Amino acid sequence: MATLRSFRKPSHPLSSSTNSNPYPRKTLTLGKNPITPKPDIAKSVSDSLTSAKIISALEGGNLESLLSSTSNLNPPIVVDVLSKCSSNPVLSLKFVDLIKGSNSFKHSSDSLSAMIHTLVRSRRTSEAQALILQMVRRSGASRPEIVESLISTCTVSNSNPMVFDLLVRTYVQARKVREASEAFRILKSRGFTPSVNACNSLLGGLVRVGWVEMAWEIYRDISGSGIQLNVYTLNIMINAFCKEKKMEKAESFLSEMEQKGFFADRVTYHTLVDAYCRDGLLEKAFVSLNSMLGKGLQPDVVVYNSIINGFCRIGMYERGVEILGEMVNIGLSPNTATYNILLGGCCKKGCIGDAMKIYKEMLGRALVPDIVSFSLLIGLFSRKGDLDRALLYFRDMKGVGLVPDSVIYTMLIGGFCRIGLISEALKMRDEMVETGCLPDVVTYNTILNGMCKEKRLLDAFELFNEMVGRGVTPDYYTFTTLIYGYCKDGSLEKALGLFDMMIEKNLKPDIVTYNTLIDGFCKEGDVEKANELWDDMTCRKIFPNQVTYSILIDELCSKGRVVEAFRLWDEMVAKSIMPNVVTYNSVVKGYCRSGNATKAKEFFSKMMGEGVLPDRITYNTLIHGFVKEEKMGEAFALVDKMESRGVLPDAITYNALLNGFCGQGRMQEADFIFKKMIKSGLAPDGSTYASLINGYVAQDNLKEAFRLHDEMLQRGFIPDDKF
Repeated sequence: MATLRSFRKPSHPLSSSTNSNPYPRKTLTLGKNPITPKPDIAKSVSDSLTSAKIISALEGGNLESLLSSTSNLNPPIVVDVLSKCSSNPVLSLKFVDLIKGSNSFKHSSDSLSAMIHTLVRSRRTSEAQALILQMVRRSGASRPEIVESLISTCTVSNSNPMVFDLLVRTYVQARKVREASEAFRILKSRGFTPSVNACNSLLGGLVRVGWVEMAWEIYRDISGSGIQLNVYTLNIMINAFCKEKKMEKAESFLSEMEQKGFFADRVTYHTLVDAYCRDGLLEKAFVSLNSMLGKGLQPDVVVYNSIINGFCRIGMYERGVEILGEMVNIGLSPNTATYNILLGGCCKKGCIGDAMKIYKEMLGRALVPDIVSFSLLIGLFSRKGDLDRALLYFRDMKGVGLVPDSVIYTMLIGGFCRIGLISEALKMRDEMVETGCLPDVVTYNTILNGMCKEKRLLDAFELFNEMVGRGVTPDYYTFTTLIYGYCKDGSLEKALGLFDMMIEKNLKPDIVTYNTLIDGFCKEGDVEKANELWDDMTCRKIFPNQVTYSILIDELCSKGRVVEAFRLWDEMVAKSIMPNVVTYNSVVKGYCRSGNATKAKEFFSKMMGEGVLPDRITYNTLIHGFVKEEKMGEAFALVDKMESRGVLPDAITYNALLNGFCGQGRMQEADFIFKKMIKSGLAPDGSTYASLINGYVAQDNLKEAFRLHDEMLQRGFIPDDKF
């Protein structure tokens, strides 16, 4: 067979095609058998000629010829041109600048890599990084392909290893830490070692996203590669231990690194101090602080802020203030963050006086409050129901040019809702929208909660529709709030409709949702429906808790079905769910309603023996039970017991006793109870006067009855005048 060794121009055209290519494809004949050159050989020749024309145009500065030649560009031509111009950086850059924004052809990993090498060699790092991003985001480009492209074009483009550092750092900055790790390992396997700075970038990225185990794997690879570590590596890995709360290992690692000649700096100690403070280990934080001082490293305001924050987090605000004083005494100036930490501490405790003192001290040091400062104060006064002062700081914040965010608006809205001023809450919502700060699901939920508590359910449902119309997706809390509102209103069908809608939207109800519905149906006396909900709940693998059992036990006891209630009680205890005072009160109520106050008292004693302290409701229920059975001695003795245990009687307690004594015509004892009630600072109510008046009328003491009648009117109570 003949072998084709060269191309010879034929003596006549073989085609009448008007192909504009100046080097059209030719067919050579040997004897009678025509031979067509292989397409890749022809293309290679064509690409070589194009490359030559581009280089010639670049050298001659012939822009028109250059633009004409680049119209036939493809990735191999780009690589070829940059390879042949590698000894002339000016020509290489000129070519890269010409083609980097071109859309006339689709780049390959090789062509992009060659351009990246050229830009890095000329120290145009940001442009090189942009091309790396383009390369890593190309669909179908795998990590091995990208790394191999950069390696294969490295020698061709006469580049330097900084390209590989840039690749790793770009992956990290693009939050592709898994890909960065893979690229690092491929480079390592090919004998290319990234610098310690690139390695630190990778380690830091992994720790930042919480992939601590992978960070340690990479760290071991780095250590085994002979890369010279530095204090930044130490700090990153100390932070890795601290994030996982492995403080003993952090201290051990620090000792190992010091033995290798890497010593902690201020950042190292701040990381340790901050971690100990966040875990509430203040004594160990001070050990690290003293170690820092022992090595001649002076703590700065950031370290002291961590310590102050540590004390405030565990409720030791006063000690935090003392640390502030120590900090000032050694010549450190607190900053706005320092005072914000202390403000947060006293706001958490609800101490308005301390908050005002800290705020004034902050202003006295000429420090400017930031949005955190104002947010803390606005939140404090909103929770306390002092909306006037909350609005004062809100206006001050806007006055210094700070723009309130949705959190601050929502706190104010919540404050208005808490005191029942729904209309003011809606005005604040309108202002929020007008300023371009859109309400989120938390804002809507806050208003919905306020409306439901005020039983404005029509308004609540309208707001729910507005929320959906504005594209704010209702969450679990939205539906549970509305379900709670409708249950309290007795609109159980509407509550169930919302429950079904919640399921349709793939929002999983939890135990709170079910407890709300079960409680609603129990209060309506529909125990059968409550049991259906119980079954549905357990089918969904949501198991009853203390509240669920207490609701059903209370319903059964309210109807005097104490035996059935105790079956649930035993089931509850068998599941290690311990009854609380509410559950005990339900049983006490059950015995009393079934006319067995003595049994209720025995159960009361059992309750005390099991360490559950009775509350005012427990005593009042028992007292009412004995009064109902006309056992006034037992009832009155309970008052002494409750007072001796620090549980103060209320109007309900005294009214129960008054009703009992008056009903038995024992007006002397009734008068004693009435005077005792007044002496304790409790104001009598309509029920108080009604019992006394009826008692005196029954004794034919109309003079005293009319005196009390007049007194009752003076106090603003309207008698029914049926005596």
